[in-house]
Amino acid sequence: MAVAAASASSSATACFLSPLPPPRRPRHFLRHLARAAATKPAPAPGWPWARLRRLRELVPAEAAGRLLSSAAGSLIVALASASLVLGDAGAASAFVVSTTRKLQADELATVRLFQENTPSVVYITNLAVRQDAFTLDVLEVPQGSGSGFVWDKSGHIVTNFHVIRGASDLRVTLADQSVYEAQVVGFDQDKDVAVLRIKAPKDKLRPIPVGVSGDLLVGQKVFAIGNPFGLDHTLTTGVISGLRREISSAATGRPIQDVIQTDAAINPGNSGGPLLDSSGNLIGVNTAIYSPSGASSGVGFSIPVDTVGGIVDQLIKFGKVTRPILGIKFAPDQSVEQLGLSGVLVLDAPPNGPAGQAGLQSTKRDPYGRLILGDIITSVNGTKVTNGSDLYRILDQCKVGETVTVEVLRGDHKEKIPVVLEPKADES
Repeated sequence: MAVAAASASSSATACFLSPLPPPRRPRHFLRHLARAAATKPAPAPGWPWARLRRLRELVPAEAAGRLLSSAAGSLIVALASASLVLGDAGAASAFVVSTTRKLQADELATVRLFQENTPSVVYITNLAVRQDAFTLDVLEVPQGSGSGFVWDKSGHIVTNFHVIRGASDLRVTLADQSVYEAQVVGFDQDKDVAVLRIKAPKDKLRPIPVGVSGDLLVGQKVFAIGNPFGLDHTLTTGVISGLRREISSAATGRPIQDVIQTDAAINPGNSGGPLLDSSGNLIGVNTAIYSPSGASSGVGFSIPVDTVGGIVDQLIKFGKVTRPILGIKFAPDQSVEQLGLSGVLVLDAPPNGPAGQAGLQSTKRDPYGRLILGDIITSVNGTKVTNGSDLYRILDQCKVGETVTVEVLRGDHKEKIPVVLEPKADES
């Protein structure tokens, strides 16, 4: 039932556009008077005022209200009395009452999911120090923004590394618009994950419920919450379009495996925000889109929560991720293909690195300037290696200190060389 207020003249016009049942004599005069009030500012001389005064005594206010109700279905209640009819017509008001909007079950579930998870999503501002060219004053200016989410009650915030890259200062805005300075706990450039920490009261921190990504299916519904283009707490919906995709880290070029592909709209500013399943559980971290224009094209990618969870635990505990390396620099895959070869061509193997200590040979030139190819890695622990992504994928499954068997093509023969994996120099 909808309620609307209007003046007596406009109310009378709205009422009498609808057909009324045949009135009895007293109602005949009342209707006649209402029509005249709707069309004329004052009745003409000679009206039967004596009858109307008598009508005031005969017709109660409730009958006048029922008379002014519409037969079309919308209930219009006219608050009129005989004194209002004979007095100031503009003082009468009408009210239209409408019923509350009804939502479908799936709509209610979506609304509930958004309301329950919004307090866990934060807005991250990346500030950089700039010097004014004229005054030479040092200023902090925003150079980017993104999204993140609360991981635990200790104030840890999870986001993408590229959201905080190059920042001199970071600020986190919670759902209640309170702003806190953030400190970097650690980051993993290879997987584009970073962990921040804010000193906020525990009652303001609502950790996001963490799910699993190992049992996801193509076609199931997903929801992305973030801050695209600075518009805080925006919800987009879609489905899982593909699983086990592979993208490259924007910082290091190292491949990120088992990435979730979704058609939920992910725009600049959504990076670092959560991807949720229909139960409201975290299944991924929105990290990239495939788009020539930079805006959402229906192809978005999220790092699976199973990968993120292990990285975040290491960052919180140690402040770094210990990942094994061979300690080599290798040629681009296109260069190896142009040579008609398959594998990873070693360009440089420093003597103090694990590969150099094991005896892998680098690419070099002879005294006449001719190029002498180094070792070409064809397999590791019996797993074939055709390009750099294959090598990274195998190393991700290994641990620091583990000895792996590297098979290389050296000249026209193959050799198997044991190599002890070591952590990155800046992570040791």
